[in-house]
Amino acid sequence: MNASALLVRECAGQVLVQDAGRAGLAALGVGSSGAADRASYRLANRLLGNADGAAVLEVVLGGLEVEARGVCWVCVTGAPTPLWVDGRAEPTGAVLALRPGQRLRLGIPANGVRSYLGVRGGFAVTPVLGSAARDTLAELGPPPVQAADVLVLADRVEGPLLVEAVPPTTFADPVVLGVVPGPRDDWFTDPDVLVRETWSVESHSDRVGIRLSGAPPLERRAPEVQLSSEATLRGAIQVPPRGHPVVLGADHPVTGGYPVIGVVVDRDTDRLAQLRPGETVRFSWVQR
Repeated sequence: MNASALLVRECAGQVLVQDAGRAGLAALGVGSSGAADRASYRLANRLLGNADGAAVLEVVLGGLEVEARGVCWVCVTGAPTPLWVDGRAEPTGAVLALRPGQRLRLGIPANGVRSYLGVRGGFAVTPVLGSAARDTLAELGPPPVQAADVLVLADRVEGPLLVEAVPPTTFADPVVLGVVPGPRDDWFTDPDVLVRETWSVESHSDRVGIRLSGAPPLERRAPEVQLSSEATLRGAIQVPPRGHPVVLGADHPVTGGYPVIGVVVDRDTDRLAQLRPGETVRFSWVQR
């Protein structure tokens, strides 16, 4: 095992250990969880030459400071947070070497929500059901990172450091997500309200689901009819009785009793993880 580590000096917001998740256990009532923005997660590991599935830190809105114990190669992707190494500004998307005692600090990103701090080799975390991911709904996996934690580096290295840096990602563009209709779109008097209107992200959105409001509610044809629980998946758009949609995220329950009007196509679900409260989002049918 790698003898190097990161000492957490400050942790102002939510910081979770995440990896590729624990797929294939839904029949046992266990969700897949894993990184909310999978593309940013995979990019961090690719830049560092890590094996697929290496554990990283998912950092919400910055506020994290770590100190190197030994030489540590690091990279931050996802939401473009300001970075400083011992007070010197560095870009996101760059592979950086931290020498013993040097400190890396993540500020508040200009846009987006979740940044990913990867280290060469990944973090050494005892897996739970085959994964190091923290599932916030089921409370599976390692506990949230806190100040004074010592995060030991693992040795999940697959190849050399091949790229020094990539351009930072921006999440400031208008958001339009593709949606496959159904399976319960026929439960609504006018399902096209979903794609005609602009929706606003509510403040109590999280890894379980993105809650939306700010448009006319979606009305059911028969409000008195109850739906038996059905299997759910990431990107499913449930509609509770109040009529405002909830888009399920990485830590969604494996079953749900609200009708699903549509499902966000898989390639667009990563963008959900970077939506801030108050931001707007639109949907577009990809089949009809």
